[in-house]
Amino acid sequence: MGYLHSMTCRTEGIRPLVPVRWRGLDGLVSVFWEAEGRNGAHGYYVSPDPRIVFFFNDVSSHILMSNRDGTMAGHARPMTRAVYVPAGVPLWTSFTADHRFSHLDVHIHRDRLLRFLTPSVGASAALAAMKHPVEIQDVAAIEALARLLVEEVSHPLRHAVYAESLVGSIVAGLLDLPPEGAPRAAGGLTAAQMRRLTRHVAAHGDRRLSVGEMAAMVGLSESWFSAVFRKTTGKTPLQWQTEQRIDAARRLLLEGDLPLADIAARLGFSDQAHLTKTFRRVAGETPAAWRRQQQAH
Repeated sequence: MGYLHSMTCRTEGIRPLVPVRWRGLDGLVSVFWEAEGRNGAHGYYVSPDPRIVFFFNDVSSHILMSNRDGTMAGHARPMTRAVYVPAGVPLWTSFTADHRFSHLDVHIHRDRLLRFLTPSVGASAALAAMKHPVEIQDVAAIEALARLLVEEVSHPLRHAVYAESLVGSIVAGLLDLPPEGAPRAAGGLTAAQMRRLTRHVAAHGDRRLSVGEMAAMVGLSESWFSAVFRKTTGKTPLQWQTEQRIDAARRLLLEGDLPLADIAARLGFSDQAHLTKTFRRVAGETPAAWRRQQQAH
């Protein structure tokens, strides 16, 4: 299909160092940038189609990113080497120091991406993966592919199918796709979706996530997510998340003599009393009693 990507892009303090190189393919546009941003430079990007951003140098100590209103206050995080941005998801960036960088942008028409993924994983899993943002710092598995794609973008020597196959391999290596043969509970969440939720809860252990946040992680509406989650686990999302936090508390209790007040603060409980009350409700005894019992064995 003919495809020209459409992205709203506003930047300040960022400039290309050499002419941008790009190549249009079947439902894809690949763009290679070599640029620099000064301290305080910032950008805003949103596209109606999914895109992949791959950095060829480590920018994590120089660029922050956020998906919320661009203020960076309280929810900014370091930019990773590879990022998959779903369709319609806004991205703000901010430079904390002068920095030169090079990166590959791959813009993919939504129908093209769905057409690529569906034969292998099914339409439902493909749509779920397409809605799930991915940010990774360890890019060893796909860096060689990205470099080959840049070569083909900069100096096309082979048939377009070669570059398209490289994009397909990068997509398969980056997106959060279910393992081949992964079981799915009838009408419920996949094993991959449950692993994604477990990792996300562990990574944000200092606070309780809302049902809306958890639903967004797997690309479902809040009401539908609540229904299929109970069907999958037998629990509500908040009951399950509370048990995950208490499991984390157990691990911290076993690590040594960390005070209960510190454990409560680390896991986002309002105070020691709140942790104790919740722990007793889930585990049947207080954290102190549970710790003594474990140390006695």
